Amino acid sequence: MLSGTKQFTAFLLFLFFLQSAVAQRGDIQYFRPYDKLGINIFETSKNDTLTYDGLKLRLGANFTQGFQALTHNNSSGVPLYNLGNGFPLAQANLNIDVQVADGIRVGLVSYMSSHHHNEFWVKGGYVQVDKVAFLNSDLLDKIWKNLTLKVGHMEINYGDAHFRRSDGGNTLWNPFMENNIIDAFTTEIGGELYWQKKGFILMAGMTNGEIQGSVEGSGNRSPSLYGKAGYDKAFSSLIRIRLTGSVLTKASSLNGTLFSGDRTGSNYQYAMEPAAATLSGNAFGGRVNPGFSDNVTTFVLNPFVKLSNLELFGTFEFAQGSTAIENGKKTFNATTSLINQQPNRQFSQFAGDAVYRFGGIRQFYVGARYNLVNAQLAFWNASKPEAVRTVQEVSIDRTAFAAGWFMTPNVLLKGEYVIQNYRNYPGDNILAGGNFNGFVFQGSIGF
Repeated sequence: MLSGTKQFTAFLLFLFFLQSAVAQRGDIQYFRPYDKLGINIFETSKNDTLTYDGLKLRLGANFTQGFQALTHNNSSGVPLYNLGNGFPLAQANLNIDVQVADGIRVGLVSYMSSHHHNEFWVKGGYVQVDKVAFLNSDLLDKIWKNLTLKVGHMEINYGDAHFRRSDGGNTLWNPFMENNIIDAFTTEIGGELYWQKKGFILMAGMTNGEIQGSVEGSGNRSPSLYGKAGYDKAFSSLIRIRLTGSVLTKASSLNGTLFSGDRTGSNYQYAMEPAAATLSGNAFGGRVNPGFSDNVTTFVLNPFVKLSNLELFGTFEFAQGSTAIENGKKTFNATTSLINQQPNRQFSQFAGDAVYRFGGIRQFYVGARYNLVNAQLAFWNASKPEAVRTVQEVSIDRTAFAAGWFMTPNVLLKGEYVIQNYRNYPGDNILAGGNFNGFVFQGSIGF
């Protein structure tokens, strides 16, 4: 087995190897680049900067290799995974973008390797319509100057944190290692209609409310309805202010995963996971899933401020909901019966980060982030025919300090020191008195 020094040296050699594999960025309309240019892009703008000159196919990819040196402990006595210094499984995404007509493009992302789905897995695909010249209507052309339509099985636009999160091999847009403790991200089938003008943004969306398609004739299914409103304005090359609010509501679903829709896994591998943890079975170390699939109502406010080289980003999130079991629609397991409908549970989340970029082309950065969750979680005793629910309010906080270097616009080396604490969990729970801390490094490439 390699020593820690030799492992890290191998990691750096691998990073420089990746640098030599960079491909050129293609020209696609209304497109977010996968490299450094994609940082701090949220919804694609309505600026018509490229002339359509025929169908184009653009192939790209994201690769991430990490090096982890974390330690963890708890007070419950439940054995934890034997963590050591080493390289987690490398992650990779395949990106296919096609300009099919003037103002119409198709995007498709697939996970080639990840910490959860280790096999090749399609994340989703969608068509985005920013022009409607194919309708041959001057009136609609004029109206559509401010409209964008997205339709497909796609990453839904709830909140702004999903624009800055790590997603499998795509970790280049995230200045830190991990996403929020409660990670609002999922892919669902539906559509979103945008209106943008002079910095104002309005969006309305509707999806099937589930991470997968299904034709099952169950009465326990309903769509997700959501929307976003905000303002995003650059007042000069030094000052930019963005503020958005998003809301989502859903009555019930068979597989609702707004807060557990990631199929790639955490970048704190096996943190606070049990001794017998497996790569795909325990892929979300450091995150918390409130388990909301029914009666979901959630709101998030995201401010973003750029002052010269300093960037400030925040998340203020409030949600309530329950599971189908708590809603009296599903049994806990094969030996239990339905229970009466229980009151909804709630959580609140705050996350704030500051990132300072410097260097001749702002190729370096340092940053700090604080994330706090207060959540009512359900703990079950299924030893009786009617499972018994206990609700306990827990608290989880994370502090992280990060630094990064864009060796080229396509290649990023970053590192982070993280401390995460778990409070108020039941005494026999693996997370009771839990804590993990240590260093994580990553080499990331995107093109």
